[in-house]
This record gives sequence, C-alpha cells and structure tokens, in this order.
Amino acid sequence: MNVTAREISDVESSRRRAQAAFDASRSASERNRLGQFATPNALAVEIATYVKTLIGGDTDRVDFGDPAVGSGSFYSATLAVFGPDRIRRAVGIEIDPAVCRAASEHWSPLGLEVLRGDFTRLIAAEGGLKRPNLVLANPPYVRHHHLDRNTKERLHSVTRRLANVDVNGLAGLYVYFMLLATAWLVEKGWAAWLVPSEFMDVNYGAVLKRFLAERVTLIRVHRFDPSETQFDDALVSSAVVVFRKSAPTRGYRAEFTFGGSITAPRESESCAVEMLRDERKWTVHPRTRRVDQRALGGNGDPVLSDFFRIHRGIVTGGNDFFVIERAEAQRRGLPARFLRPVLPSPRHLKATVIECGPDGFPVLDPQLALIDCDLPETAVRAKYPALWDYLQSGNDAGIRERYLVGKRTPWYRQERREPAPFLCTYMGRGADDHRPFRFIWNRSLAVGTNLYLMLYPAGSMRDMLARHPERAREVFDLLNQVTGQELRAAGRVYGGGLHKIEPSELGRVVARTLVERWPELAARRGRLETRGLFPMAAE
Repeated sequence: MNVTAREISDVESSRRRAQAAFDASRSASERNRLGQFATPNALAVEIATYVKTLIGGDTDRVDFGDPAVGSGSFYSATLAVFGPDRIRRAVGIEIDPAVCRAASEHWSPLGLEVLRGDFTRLIAAEGGLKRPNLVLANPPYVRHHHLDRNTKERLHSVTRRLANVDVNGLAGLYVYFMLLATAWLVEKGWAAWLVPSEFMDVNYGAVLKRFLAERVTLIRVHRFDPSETQFDDALVSSAVVVFRKSAPTRGYRAEFTFGGSITAPRESESCAVEMLRDERKWTVHPRTRRVDQRALGGNGDPVLSDFFRIHRGIVTGGNDFFVIERAEAQRRGLPARFLRPVLPSPRHLKATVIECGPDGFPVLDPQLALIDCDLPETAVRAKYPALWDYLQSGNDAGIRERYLVGKRTPWYRQERREPAPFLCTYMGRGADDHRPFRFIWNRSLAVGTNLYLMLYPAGSMRDMLARHPERAREVFDLLNQVTGQELRAAGRVYGGGLHKIEPSELGRVVARTLVERWPELAARRGRLETRGLFPMAAE
C-alpha cells in the first residue's frame, strides 16, 4: 500500500475532528449507556509501539483486528507504528452506524475493511470473520445493568461455546469482548486491550483473571494512576492488558506496572502466574511501599469480618423525599412514630463521634428523620392526613414509580435495620497517609443510608461489648488505626482518584490490633456472613 506518513497524519487529524463532532452530538449519559469512549490517539500509538517491540521480527505481516473499532484510533496507530507495508489485512467491526460510516470514510481507502454489526453476533456466525494475528482494542464499557436478560444469556452462551468460559452475570460487556476476541485471534497471535481496571478487584473479574493467568501468556498489565484519567469523559480507572495467545510456560512471570506511561512506568513488579491464578486482588501489584501488605488479610490473619457483620446502609430509593429535616417534618405535622433518626450524607457529617440526644436522635444540626411507615394506604389516609398529604406529593412527583420504591409494599416502608454502633463511609478520596474512608462511632439510634457501611459487633466482639460497654471507645480508636494505605488496598479505585469499599472488602481488612489488645477475642474467631443480614420482609 503506497501511503505516506503525512497522508496517515492528515487522515488522523480528520478522524479526530469527526470524533469530536460525534461526541458533542450525544449526551454523556447516552454515551455512558452505550460504552462509547474513544481512545486518545496518543495513547493508542503508545500501546501499538509497545506491542511492536514485543513482536519484533516474529510476525512479518500484520493481520489487524479490532472488534470495537469506533472511528479507527487503533488502526490509525497501527498504520503509523507498523507502517502500511507491513499490514497484510485489517478488519474493524463497529455497531454504531454513524461511527461505522466515519471509520469507513477515513480508513477504507487506507486498507481497513469496516464491518457494521455486533461483534458478539458476527463472531458467533458459522464461517465468520477473517482471523487476525494482532488485536488492539478498547471494547465498549457497558455495565451489566445496561444489558437485558436475553442479551446476557446470549453472551454467556456464545462465550461458553467459543471460549469455554462461564462469565459472571455482573460482568460488563468488555469482559465478553476480551474473551470472544481471543477466540477470534489466531494461535500465538498478540493482543493489547485498554479496559477498566476494576476487573482486577471485583468478584466478576475472577474468571477473566484466571483466563489471563492460565489460558494465555500474560505479558504485561499496566495500570494508570487513577488520578490521571485516560478519558476526559469517563470516570473510570484504566489498564492496558497485553498477552499472547499461547499457554504460559512453567515458571512464567508476568509484569505488572503502575503510574506514568506504558513505556516509562513509575513502579514495576514481576509476578509468577501460578500465584496470580487464585489471587483475589491484582491491584496490589506492583507490591511496593505504596501498598501496605497488612491489608491483604492472608496467612490466617484476623480480619474485621471475624468480629463484625458488615452491611450497606439503608437504600430508600429516594433520599430526596424520604429523608427530611426533623423540624420540617414537625412543621408538616408528620407523626413522630413514623420518623426514624437517620444520619446525614457523609459530606455533611463533620463529626466522627455521634452523641445521642434524650429521644435517640443524634446531637446534630439539623437533625434528619427517615419516613418509614408500614400501614396500608387506607389506614394512613384515614388516621394520618398530614402524612397522607406528604405521601401524595411524592406520588405526584413520581417517587412511587422509581425502581426500588415500586418494589415495596407499601411503597413508603423502609428496610428493617437496627442502628449500628460503628459505621464506615462507603466512598471518598485520599492519597498517601490520608484515609479515603472514615470510621464513625454512632452512639445514637440513627441508621445510615447506603452511603455508609454499618458494622455490627458479632461473636466474641458482641459478647465482650455486652460485658464491657465502656470498651466501645477503645474499639473505635483501634478502628481508626487502620491506615489509608490499608483501606485503599482493600477497596477499589475509579478515575479521578475516587475510592469505594464494599462490605466484603472492608471485612477483609486485617484486625490484628483488636486481638493484640484483647487476646480473648481470638478464641471464638470465625468468618461471619455479611450478606442477607437484614433481609426485607416478604412483600
């Protein structure tokens, strides 16, 4: 193909303008639902350059494939890095008609065969796509709740058939793309994927991690610093996963890098794939001073779930309606019996010790109340007209039609939940020694919303505090000795440095200090189930 570097550069400039126009034509929420986040060309070039150094002269001619080609950023990079003369064949698949048309207009004259369609369907067809020996791709980041049941069942079936992998139903679309495109790739072919790094931590990522550790030769996983997002319009922490389609040799080690660029990472570690196969979290690599290893909870260490049942706070389905200032509720004449004390959002809660007033409400200003009533509508209308009027205002505003609210009977009844003496905030930011999450000592009768994790003493901890309630202060002090590094290592991180931690993740934080202070706690130590602790009553 007789194409100059200047011509490739000119087409790339035109592609970027077309991509910018497309991005501006659709709302952020629509693009989020469809998982459409274009790869910055400079990053695509960096990835292609790295892969070229791996291939060297091993592959004379490149058969390029991209199952989610978009407007063609990765093909543009492949042309620029490998040169048009080395590309024997190239195919890109794109489901969006407008984007597919743009890709075809720009790159078909330069050798790219652009196919419009759903890659997951095309790959499933008999006698399907021409097989590449090089896949460079940024698959659609469509979260599982945007995939309907039929789509999930179809994807699960085709991935099991072609890749012999059973994918967790909570997996995002990108997981299916990675597995199916590996089936598409020729044996000993090369692949580089720009994907969300969340698969390295979450439960649904376990099958993908095992696949990468056992079924292919995992060469490199580079995780970008979450504070340096690779996309201007996607709050997601990104990673580049590079592998070759061949089984790893005995004793093989993969490279994990973090921060900086792919070619000049800030941190690096070589990891044996045998160790990676069953490792719960991959974001602990590279193991450097940035990660406090006490957070990993291995080797039989005591962990928080030995001593606490940990559960997300109440999900109301409409905090803007069901949580009301107590003074406003009293002004409206809402019955006190249907007003439960509730904590404010963590961003509005400055104190870490919540004192209790004489009526159980926290000593805070303002005090907040959760509207919670289990009487049928006929009884509310007959006996409590002020509450009925308030509920009708919510009904008129569409509160009742919200997904979670609509599943409840009556729709204004909340989850059954007792106040927790200790809480932990669910999300936050923090680097170095600053902790992203705060522990709260709740001495009131207030419950927390789902922006908190609620820690209920259980087993030996429950028994000890029943005998010695004065020790609650010391328990709280010891919880606050958990470092920011430990908490970050236990949880997960998203683009822009936003950290989150789920109940099971907090439960795996090492609690050695509790046993050191009270050795008797270890006598009845045992993992406690954190799910389903307070199930909703049958409707």
